[in-house]
Amino acid sequence: MMRVSAPGDEYFGRLKLSYLGVDNTFRDESIRAGAYTTDSHIISQVNFAEDALRDWYNRYPKDPQLPRSYFLAYAMYRKIWTEPGQVKAWQYLHIISARWPGSYFGKLVKRDMAGFIEHYFDEPAPCPSEAPTQSPGPGGRRWSPPTPSPKPSPAPLPSPTVAPGQPLVEMLPVPCYTPTPPTPSPTPIPSIVPTVLPSALPAAHGAPTPLPTGSLTPTPLPSAHPSTTPSPAPTRSATRA
Repeated sequence: MMRVSAPGDEYFGRLKLSYLGVDNTFRDESIRAGAYTTDSHIISQVNFAEDALRDWYNRYPKDPQLPRSYFLAYAMYRKIWTEPGQVKAWQYLHIISARWPGSYFGKLVKRDMAGFIEHYFDEPAPCPSEAPTQSPGPGGRRWSPPTPSPKPSPAPLPSPTVAPGQPLVEMLPVPCYTPTPPTPSPTPIPSIVPTVLPSALPAAHGAPTPLPTGSLTPTPLPSAHPSTTPSPAPTRSATRA
C-alpha cells in the first residue's frame, strides 16, 4: 500500500531535509528576515528548503501537511524584496489556490491575491558628478556654482498599468553611489646600468692598460750599460831562433 504522508525519517532535496526541517527552515528564516530582507545567506537557505519541498511534493503529492508548508514558503518569499523572490511569492499564491482551494490556507491566499503588490528595490545608479570650480576671475576671486539643495526621493508608487493576471509592482528607490575611479597601475621604471668601456676611463682612476696580444714568451732586453771589463789581450806564441 502506497503511503500518503511522508515519514519523519525520510529526507528530501540536496540538503536532505525532512518535512519538519523544511517547515523549520521557512519559520526560522522568516524570523531572521524581519519585515523584509535581501540577505543572500537567508535567500540561499530558503532556496534549499524550497528544493526539498518540491522533492517532497513529487514523492507524496497527497500529503495533508503540504498546504501548510507551501503557505510557509509563500510567506517567506513575500519577505524577500528581490524580483525573483517576489515572483516566487506570486507563484505560490496560485499553486496553493489551485491545488488546495478548500483548505484553510487556500482561503487565506485568496484574500492576499486581491491586494498583492510586489516589492523590490531599484538598481543603484551612480551619483551625478559635481560641477568643477571655475578658475579665478579678473578680480582674483574664485567662483564656484551654488550647491543645489538635495531633492527628496520620490515616494514609491505602484505601477499605473498592470497586465491582466499580474500583480502591482512597487519599485523602491535606493541611494546613489559614488563610483571609485580606477587606480592606474604604476609603470615600471627600467633599470639603467651605465656601460663604460675601460679605454674611456681616465688614467687617474687607475684604468687598466690593455695587455699586448701575441706570444707571452719573455724576450731578453739589451743591457742598458756596456760592460767595462776589458777583453783579454791575445797571447803571442814564442818564435824560436
